[in-house]
Amino acid sequence: MSVALTELSLYLDQCLRTDQFQDYCPNGLQVEGKPRVARLATGVTACQRFLDEAIDWGADAVLVHHGYFWRGEALQVVGIKRRRLATLLVNEVSLLAYHLPLDAHPQLGNNARLGCLMGIDLECQESLQPKVSGSLGNIGSLPKAVCAAEFVAKLEEITGRSALHVGNSEALVSRIAWCTGAAQHYIEDAVKAGADLFVTGEASEQTVHTAREEGIHFVAAGHHATERYGVQALGTHLAEQFSLEHRFIDIDNPV
Repeated sequence: MSVALTELSLYLDQCLRTDQFQDYCPNGLQVEGKPRVARLATGVTACQRFLDEAIDWGADAVLVHHGYFWRGEALQVVGIKRRRLATLLVNEVSLLAYHLPLDAHPQLGNNARLGCLMGIDLECQESLQPKVSGSLGNIGSLPKAVCAAEFVAKLEEITGRSALHVGNSEALVSRIAWCTGAAQHYIEDAVKAGADLFVTGEASEQTVHTAREEGIHFVAAGHHATERYGVQALGTHLAEQFSLEHRFIDIDNPV
């Protein structure tokens, strides 16, 4: 089966509520390829290796979290940008990219899916910033309190990589706040919300001091590692919705 690219793009825009976000890049169809899509490849970032593997598989379109045309980047189509765009255009492969809307979707988003993997049911997940439309951070409670070391070990098993943990490994934690990617600045929101532990992808120098002085556990589990789950869930959903072939291609990134 296949679906018209225009129909797929419109469905995604509506599903992910792109009109509710002021983002750092355009969300939606970024590069137009074949008019119909039968094979959809998903991934975290539209890097060259991802594009090459998607094309080798026979993808008609690729769907990613990190696409192109970021605010403040150079406008010239040279170097890496030229090679990536040439790959897509020559092979008539469409690029669909959703950044903040994919982070925030309440069922298919990066935060929602990571929360479920950490053991927090969807119905127990709340916005980290109450009453804010399109809030990116989430907070929820584990079924029972566990020691921080046990929680971090489970997170490392989920992501397949070591995590940075600031805090007493033996202390019990139950109320978890999280925001995937580079959201270490949300630690103050986590403190205000009464979280025992805050999870994100990256750490900044000052984040460690904030965690220590506020008495909150902080875990940096990897930008790429924490943002693999939303796009997979979205790709699976689209495959079922439109009877498409779907393949998630994971290009390892240690950051």
